[in-house]
Amino acid sequence: MPVIPNILSLVTFLPLVGAGVILVAHLLSKRGEAAAPAARWIAMATTLVTLGVSILLVAGFDSSNPAYQFVERYQWFAGAQYHLGVDGISILFVLLTAFLMPLCILASWNTIKTRVVEYMIAFLVLETLVIGVFTALDMFLFYIFFEGGLVPMFLIIGVWGGQNRIYAAYKFFLYTLLGSVLMLLAMLWMAHETGTTSIPALKEYAFDPAVQPLLWLAFFASFAVKMPMWPVHTWLPDAHVQAPTAGSVILAGILLKLGGYGFILFNLPMFPQASQMFQPLVFGLSVIAVVYTSLVAFRQTDIKKLIAYSSVAHMGFVTMGIFAGNDTGVQGAVFQMISHGLISGALFLCVGVVYDRMHTREIAFYGGLTSKMPWFAAIFLMFTMANVGLPGTSGFVGEVLTMTGAYQASTWTALIAASGVIFSAVYALTLYRNVMFGEITNPALKTITDIDRRELILFLPLIVGTIWLGVYPAAVLDITGPSVEALTSAYRAAIGG
Repeated sequence: MPVIPNILSLVTFLPLVGAGVILVAHLLSKRGEAAAPAARWIAMATTLVTLGVSILLVAGFDSSNPAYQFVERYQWFAGAQYHLGVDGISILFVLLTAFLMPLCILASWNTIKTRVVEYMIAFLVLETLVIGVFTALDMFLFYIFFEGGLVPMFLIIGVWGGQNRIYAAYKFFLYTLLGSVLMLLAMLWMAHETGTTSIPALKEYAFDPAVQPLLWLAFFASFAVKMPMWPVHTWLPDAHVQAPTAGSVILAGILLKLGGYGFILFNLPMFPQASQMFQPLVFGLSVIAVVYTSLVAFRQTDIKKLIAYSSVAHMGFVTMGIFAGNDTGVQGAVFQMISHGLISGALFLCVGVVYDRMHTREIAFYGGLTSKMPWFAAIFLMFTMANVGLPGTSGFVGEVLTMTGAYQASTWTALIAASGVIFSAVYALTLYRNVMFGEITNPALKTITDIDRRELILFLPLIVGTIWLGVYPAAVLDITGPSVEALTSAYRAAIGG
């Protein structure tokens, strides 16, 4: 089908244009709050148009071609270039970002009542920066988008977050920024050494095996914090608890994926010998994340914090799959990231439903909600089961593929990680039982109401996506397959496998 010229620039910067329109409407408004309804509608329209363009992008993508497609390349400055392109891996993250953003705007429709204009602008700027990470093919352009996303997310947590939002915002910002300092130094050295900042060209360059470990560690420091991996994960629970509901959806659904995508884009293809050398380290950190954070999740008294620790555990499967270095593992890691974006986003929206009504996330406050909220109970159960990997949901496919890939590389790693599936079932089902079953003993819950039409519209796309990918995983695997095969073939050739 015909493709829109410069479609990658369009899908990347459309949200920024929408943010500009909101700003102009705000400046032209005589009263600041009078622009709030317009800001909501402009943000919704912008994110929906961006989603439409991303769907056209996927429809015009040749899934049999592992090379970068829709490439745009212009000279920028000092040898760096404005260089965009997508392959079978990055294009799905563009679609995931565009898919979740309208849901975040809808989730914030009634709950964000102050500084609405600034809130909507922050989300649209964040969308441009995140999509830019997945489309950038110049190393420094990637870095600008990668680090730029910290600013709007810092504001979203720090301005519209909970009681301890300032502490959480600064912790999020400093952890992720400091983690990237070494990556920037490594990028500068690589540009000087190779004479190029093109990511495809750097993938073809054979870096000295003696230097690879230092470069690998520099990139690992940044991406491990962003995922986050154990033990640099402590910023995530605080950020999730304090962030508004939509902020948590973006954190878990999209921002955590930047780390995994970075490993696939830089560490594995550019430093293959170092990736093989550090494979035991990554496996060890991954299984600790799966087991330890699952146990920590079980002890939580805040629903949001429990789900946040669950995200750390699920990202352990991702790193395990990526550094297995085989088709099955990497395919599983990409699938797990897409699946987790849908499931974790839905779980945080579920928390938002009860928080908007009762203004507390304490598990002990609830109990017996099935009698008052039967539709919500059914939806929450569905995503709880998807989170623990129930067959027929996307969560099952991702976990099975990553563990199968890891098993091919390290039997013990896969066996220990498999115990995490049991632990996740324990804490997730215990949470569901405590919140949903039993008698209502708290008088405040007597008047709680079931989900409304707006909330049902929020969940329907996520329900469809989770089940569809669970019963038809080829929808993802057929697109990612050729790019993953090209990546792992080059990796095996480099390490002599």
